[in-house]
Amino acid sequence: MKTTLDWLGTATFRLQIGDTTLFLDAYMDRIVGAPSVGLSAKDVTKADFVLVGHSHFDHIAGAEVIAANTGAKIIGSHESCRIMREKGISEAQLFPSSGGERHRIADGITVNVYPSIHSCTWILTDVSSGEREHGHTGLTQEERAACPGLLQRIMQFVATGGDEGRAILDHVRNSAGSTSDGGALVYLIETPEVRIFYQDTSGCWSGVLDKIEADVAILAAAGRANVDGEPVQGSMADFIAMEAKLLGAKKVFIGHHDNWMPPITPADFDMAPVKQRLREEAPNAQLIETGYLAGTEL
Repeated sequence: MKTTLDWLGTATFRLQIGDTTLFLDAYMDRIVGAPSVGLSAKDVTKADFVLVGHSHFDHIAGAEVIAANTGAKIIGSHESCRIMREKGISEAQLFPSSGGERHRIADGITVNVYPSIHSCTWILTDVSSGEREHGHTGLTQEERAACPGLLQRIMQFVATGGDEGRAILDHVRNSAGSTSDGGALVYLIETPEVRIFYQDTSGCWSGVLDKIEADVAILAAAGRANVDGEPVQGSMADFIAMEAKLLGAKKVFIGHHDNWMPPITPADFDMAPVKQRLREEAPNAQLIETGYLAGTEL
């Protein structure tokens, strides 16, 4: 069966497997000033399932709209399902998962859910994709909370950014989501022809990925990556190559690297170091660069 993938900005993708439509995350309606992805949640007319990686607004927001308008079922953490319940989505449409579940999507299509971990948002990082970072290991949660992280940057901009800062604050407040990630999840979507791994934040348990085999890996590239609960001692390119190697992926797509919340998010992401590290660590993996709504056939 024909399988195509559309990137819809941030970590959101639409996966079309024959007649079955899956949304991987749902955040398309972004702040004014962010590049348009060409589709709004309210304009989605067909969706069978939404797979939510974690509960932050820039991943889950829009899932309630898609589910209400199409009847799509939502697979996500218990926190993600709680948010959807509060937004009026019926219990029959919710499939709370924490890792270890296997859901049948359609004849010949299943989704396996695995536990994952969020990127290290307590560390403020502005480095390029190929620049290696070190340190910040062995910290307690209290010590991590004292570090200047992404939340502090956002709140500082909100406090000093005038109308632009207030617009960001209003956007976050009006978007479905939680201050907690709710326990990040990753997914393996299996069809008779292809196995597709999906991740929406730059963190992983290496022992989990080592037991997954995927033909296609959709990986996230934002912030300081998290490996087994500690910040990666290296670069984002190192992290992506490590994941691709563990998964045995033949094709690699990257999400969460676009300028989804300007001016807080970086305007550019350098793919060259990622290509280089893939050549070195996972030479059988091809990096597929794609724009929004490209409809890439897998």
